[in-house]
Amino acid sequence: MVKIKVGIAGLGRLGKIHAANIAFKIPNAQLTAACSIVSEELEYAKTNLGVTDVYTDYREMIEQADIDAVAIVTTSSEHCWQIEAALDAGKHVFTDKPLGVDVAQCKLAEAAVERHPDKVFFIGFMRRYDPSYAYAKQKIDAGAIGTPYMVKATGVDPESLVEGSIKFAETSGGIFIDMAVHDIDLMRWFLGSEPVQVHAMGTTFKHPGFTAVGDDETGVATYQCENGAIGIVHVGRTAPHGYHVETEIIGTEGSIRISPVPEKNLAVLYNEHGAVQECVESFPVRFAEAYRLEMQEFIDCIAEGRKPGVTVYDGTKSTDIAFKTTESWKSGAIVKI
Repeated sequence: MVKIKVGIAGLGRLGKIHAANIAFKIPNAQLTAACSIVSEELEYAKTNLGVTDVYTDYREMIEQADIDAVAIVTTSSEHCWQIEAALDAGKHVFTDKPLGVDVAQCKLAEAAVERHPDKVFFIGFMRRYDPSYAYAKQKIDAGAIGTPYMVKATGVDPESLVEGSIKFAETSGGIFIDMAVHDIDLMRWFLGSEPVQVHAMGTTFKHPGFTAVGDDETGVATYQCENGAIGIVHVGRTAPHGYHVETEIIGTEGSIRISPVPEKNLAVLYNEHGAVQECVESFPVRFAEAYRLEMQEFIDCIAEGRKPGVTVYDGTKSTDIAFKTTESWKSGAIVKI
């Protein structure tokens, strides 16, 4: 079996997940290089992943390492120039979302992808590869709920992590840019139509640290799509029970709900509190299989010479919609997209 040699940039919490998948769970991939500006992360690559070819300079890695592809899991503001540099160096590229932190950056990435049509570019909208979400899309495409006309998506981080969210809030770009990009992508995917206007609002009841830096702990956005369909996105940071992500797609002949109970597993605990289903506590746990499957698809696309269903333009569109949503949230007005 020919293995695709991959170098990874960024070994934070999500970077470690992708790195471990490439190193140990994807048979036709080989993790041969790693790059980070954090010395502890490079030591992790050597000790835990068996990678000896490590770099502190990204450009050095793509120029010197024995790699066919790059997985970019760095700070969001670095994604686009790193995408451009890797493609121009002849490497296939996987990048975590978001594509960029503004539309101008995204356009630079688009141009780089267009310059290199022979290379695979893959953006990590991993929920499209989650088995439950993928199954829902298959059922919708098969006509199981008729014509879909509404998506209701909820994504709320656990209260246990709220202090970290407050610290990050000042530089996050606001709750919708920080948290809503996956839900926006799913809305477009399930409805098959682009949103043309948005009305968003936010509120804070429990943690004034968010409002102190111009953010909110909860946000809701309503979208009208080109074909008349509606999207409702609810994001937040204070779920007391754990990481809460659920999506409902409503059609003319039925509906599909994905993860209405964010259960940790299929076990039920019976005790003095009654029949208790423990909830999933974090996104790495909830979407562990999705992260593996999306990376497997990236590697398979390279090996088979084909392009993935998700494109660089999906990244730009979701970024643009998130910024328009933020504009509506801050102004209180309906904003055209």
